[in-house]
Amino acid sequence: MSIEPQPMQNLLQQARSQNPGPLFSRRDFLKTTGSGFGGMALLAMLAGETRAEPHYPARAKRVIQIFCPGGMSHVDTFDYKPTLEKRAGQPFDPDGKLQFFASKPGNCQPGYWKFQQHGESGLWMSDLFPKLANCIDDMSFIYSMHSKTALHGPACFMMNTGFTLPGFPSMGAWVTYGLGSEAEDLPAFVVLPDPRGLPPGGIINWGAGFLPAVHQATTLDTSNPRQPIADLFPPDDFAEKTQQSEKAGLDFLQKLNRLHQQSRSGNSELDARIKAYEMAARLQLSAPEVTDLGSETKATRALYDVDHPEIGPFGRQCLLARRLAERGVRFVQIYCGAENTTAKKIRPNWDSHEDLVRDHGYWGAVLDTGAAALLQDLKQRGMLDDTLVICTTEFGRQPAGQGKQSKGRDHNAGAFTSWLAGGGIKGGVGYGATDELGFKAVESPAYSYDLHATALHLLGIDHTKLTYYHNGIERRLTDVHGHVIQELLS
Repeated sequence: MSIEPQPMQNLLQQARSQNPGPLFSRRDFLKTTGSGFGGMALLAMLAGETRAEPHYPARAKRVIQIFCPGGMSHVDTFDYKPTLEKRAGQPFDPDGKLQFFASKPGNCQPGYWKFQQHGESGLWMSDLFPKLANCIDDMSFIYSMHSKTALHGPACFMMNTGFTLPGFPSMGAWVTYGLGSEAEDLPAFVVLPDPRGLPPGGIINWGAGFLPAVHQATTLDTSNPRQPIADLFPPDDFAEKTQQSEKAGLDFLQKLNRLHQQSRSGNSELDARIKAYEMAARLQLSAPEVTDLGSETKATRALYDVDHPEIGPFGRQCLLARRLAERGVRFVQIYCGAENTTAKKIRPNWDSHEDLVRDHGYWGAVLDTGAAALLQDLKQRGMLDDTLVICTTEFGRQPAGQGKQSKGRDHNAGAFTSWLAGGGIKGGVGYGATDELGFKAVESPAYSYDLHATALHLLGIDHTKLTYYHNGIERRLTDVHGHVIQELLS
């Protein structure tokens, strides 16, 4: 049985036949007209037409964050430890007093890749990242990052939301709450999950928490440019039948939604749902265009290596992030890697407990190509100056070997490295330090709070003033902590 579309006049007549009285009572009329200005303000806010006033001039207009879930090893990538090389093969803990996350410490294991100095800055980077090494003078490194937990899920939550517990707003949600959107036909906050799977903790990592639900991220499927958002388009046969009356039906539906919403002004999920439906209609035109990489030049596609069977998926994510950024999307988060479950049987993972050379060797080539291409592409287009790029993981890995053959590394919440570029960042700078073996952050230790405070500062936001009242507390992304790392600012 098919349902034929009805014109709006028929729907109104049907409503009147079921309710012979007036469609709206006098009370409804007064309530509707009396709250008209509030409704107009709400519409403007939801459409991104109103902006919060920045606390001071912004250096960055937008953020692209690369997140590597699983725990990237700092001592194999960015944090060179010559003393660890000298102690190779010696017991890391001769007294046997330490306990790592899932194992007792093995012997000291230096980085599996050779480290070299690069660029005018002379900063060290391992040979795992030959392409990123060419960008080192545009990058700043926080060597002294550490976390409150060595569990993947809570540590991912902390890096994304500032809290180890689920249910708090993500950084992207806070940024769009504070600054709104510059894009009319695209979401303000977009997440590009790894096509291989979700990170530990799943979609909670980019949730809106207790903020208005309209600040929840929209996920795009980079592997399917024709249908980048699930169920965005109706079936072809249905679309043909409804094409003529589609606009009238949508207009009528919008009126009903708004009338329903006006008496439920405190329901942010309803506001977000209405906004999502309206955005979906616009996305039917904008999403296929932005996700279609066919318009990019051969040189650009080659830079990101989008046709490579293994490197290509992340390259497409990075290229799409650039396309979203240049169209006004405020915050784009890219995931490089998925949760370490059955996927490890098919492909390696950053969570390298058994074979770090295999796992990091695979993902290192993926990250190196996509991230380097993104930095170079943004720079040659003049976008790096006002686009803040962040790359981080949730924690690091231990300087000692792990596993049956001591070829892996255990979790290390005490030390890891994050890097930033563009958007007011001073390139070629290293901040903080770990001890001589890379076991623990000892000089200027930094939490996610400090990284978040610095990012918000570059966006023109004072992290102590971006708050939301919830359950009797003025909540903020940085909780009651955090400071701007001035040494990283240009």
